Amino acid sequence: MSRHLLGFSVLVLTMLSGYMASRMAAPKEFQHVAAEPVGLDAHIREAATLYGFSQNLVAAIIETESQFNTRAVSRRGARGLMQLTPATAALLGVDDPFDPRANIHGGVRHLRSLMDRFDNNLTLALAAYNAGERAVLIYGGVPPYRETRQYVSRILQRLDREGASASDTSPRGRRL
Repeated sequence: MSRHLLGFSVLVLTMLSGYMASRMAAPKEFQHVAAEPVGLDAHIREAATLYGFSQNLVAAIIETESQFNTRAVSRRGARGLMQLTPATAALLGVDDPFDPRANIHGGVRHLRSLMDRFDNNLTLALAAYNAGERAVLIYGGVPPYRETRQYVSRILQRLDREGASASDTSPRGRRL
């Protein structure tokens, strides 16, 4: 019986040490690199280039939407890195929203359509990405939803902090 207890103790300690290691913060100079899993960089770069956005914008949206969790599911059923709802995923032809490449391409393609719809106004496109196109149209701008205002602000602040632009051309309408 003591052999089983010893084996169980080793298992618990192994799991606990792995959990603690995963919770430790990376040194400040590595935090940005650590936040974006290496395998996703190519997908982010590919989609950003294809649809005319900066990689920093795409990464900022993914970070805000899912914290780079490919298996993320919101309380409203949005899935994957860029948190595509089932209806939006179907509209975009994304069969598996947990497939990182398909999700990123679908989300960036959706953002491109919102930028086109809102005359390249990044603030309105981000608000529509979060709250829905209809909400932005009804309110004639960023809806007065706390979540949406924080969402837009978080992404714009990250871009400003990194000295990055949203796309290859200078975005308009960045104020809330």
